[in-house]
Amino acid sequence: MRSPSEFRKGKPGFYPDQSVYAEFACAEFGLHFRDLDGGSGLLFSVASRDRLLHFGAGRCSWYPQNSATASMLASDKHFASSILREAGVPALGGEYFFLHDRHRAHRPAGHERSDAIDCFRGLGGTAFVKPLTGSRGDFAQAVHDEAVLVRYLDDVVKYYDAVLIQPIVEGTEYRVFLLDDDMLYCARKYPPSVTGDGVHTVRELLAAHNDTLRARGLSPASLPDRDPSLDAIPAKDERREIPGRMNLSAGGTMVLADAPSETAIILARQAARAIGLRVAAIDMFVDIGGKPDANEIIEVNSNPSIRLLEDSNRGDLILKIWHHSFVAMGLL
Repeated sequence: MRSPSEFRKGKPGFYPDQSVYAEFACAEFGLHFRDLDGGSGLLFSVASRDRLLHFGAGRCSWYPQNSATASMLASDKHFASSILREAGVPALGGEYFFLHDRHRAHRPAGHERSDAIDCFRGLGGTAFVKPLTGSRGDFAQAVHDEAVLVRYLDDVVKYYDAVLIQPIVEGTEYRVFLLDDDMLYCARKYPPSVTGDGVHTVRELLAAHNDTLRARGLSPASLPDRDPSLDAIPAKDERREIPGRMNLSAGGTMVLADAPSETAIILARQAARAIGLRVAAIDMFVDIGGKPDANEIIEVNSNPSIRLLEDSNRGDLILKIWHHSFVAMGLL
């Protein structure tokens, strides 16, 4: 069996991971893969003898067995959290706020930008803030100062309509990937980091890290400008973590791991069922505040990336995921 990396050879840098995996799976299962956008991978079809299915990058879901309604509910972090809590599943929650006045007549009071400042003050002037419908960790960060929050909202409004403000929670972060009720894999998540070279300061290393994020279309990592530790020069190969988001696309690390507990698996299943997803990646905090039984769902992902599996040489799991999709849609 060829590996996913072999199908990646010769592809442009922007070529979607899932398009690589679809072609890989088609070769394994005897289906026909056809690129429909000049080799970009942004639009393609998969065909059997009597059925044809189209896939597209961007807002399109790679998992057609998830209904459009369930996928959209999962993409709105407030909606998803509200559904989980209604179902008795512990979730971080938070309050949502719009950053412009458009459509103000169609929403209740208490969710405007000025209300976001009041909410932040109510949390003691420290919170975790992220776009309401964002992905890949874009603009997800801890904020510890009201003036910083104001600048943050000024930046985010250029790209997003609304934000979610949550209390900061300390715990160990895991992702549980489910196909229907079966856990396919679990991964532990670690924050991004920079590695010293014995020459450049942390600030300079962070600037290079942020340039890479901007090139990927993501917001830069945020650290206090006046922190004197940023002017230190780390020794060669010394690792300095960047606190906040842990998304793989934002420079974080995920490592395949055993599930932290049976409780975590049960919570993940309950979360996916509550939203109505057949394929889901459930991000959660466990051991919150050092308490073994304290677990909360962070997000429910209806269109999760699976690049971790390629990087971990688990092409077999990639095939299981695509086999699930092909069977669900009648291609196999």
